[in-house]
Amino acid sequence: MSAPFVTAAPLEGIAHGFFGRRGGVSSGDLASLNCGLGSNDDPALIAENRRRVADAVLPGAALTGLYQVHGRCCVVIDETSDLAARPEADALATRTPGILLGILTADCVPVLFADRSAGVVAAAHAGWKGAIAGVTDATLSAMESLGATRANIAAAIGPCIGRASYEVDDGFVATFVADDAANERFFAAGKPGHAMFDIAAYVAARLAAAGLGRIAIGGQDTYAEADDYFSYRRACHKSENSYGRQLSVIGLA
Repeated sequence: MSAPFVTAAPLEGIAHGFFGRRGGVSSGDLASLNCGLGSNDDPALIAENRRRVADAVLPGAALTGLYQVHGRCCVVIDETSDLAARPEADALATRTPGILLGILTADCVPVLFADRSAGVVAAAHAGWKGAIAGVTDATLSAMESLGATRANIAAAIGPCIGRASYEVDDGFVATFVADDAANERFFAAGKPGHAMFDIAAYVAARLAAAGLGRIAIGGQDTYAEADDYFSYRRACHKSENSYGRQLSVIGLA
């Protein structure tokens, strides 16, 4: 049995998928396609969920991932890499067929990249810290080191917390405006002392500023769409014991 997923038009022809919480074997607060290795779930159930993801997108591929730290480092993966190592980083890039790059999220922004002509793909985890630190810029540089051309790279932003659900305080806003005054446009008015942050639009703008011409935003809100996606913030607000993570993957056949 495989799990349902969504794809993005700019990545058509490349094996990829943004998965949610449906189609797995976990139960309770983690039901059902929890792929988070750091969650309070039975490792055997996590392994089965991850197998279903891989089989749905690129059967026979080896799935690899990271110990995500909300930074900007991008790791290059090839045939010599230890695919079980989970290095501390927030993005992966490869030109090696048969490897499926995986990024875990539960409100943060998953970004998948591909340069079809060069045969280079990448995946990035962009929480707000990594996004403002430039994890997407680091990912593009890593892809170029593998032979990609920036003008040929397409990117897709997957399910993440939406602006209507992402309340932040004025200090948070100040951090982004201090980095670039133009960032004020990504914040909408909220209750006194707070604002609503459109992190997907911010990440898309970073990608456009870096020279990408094909960028898709899925538009799903992980916080609001509780039946379909895991959300760290929602789990905290509901005082749940744990929270699941969804997986976004891309690879070369």
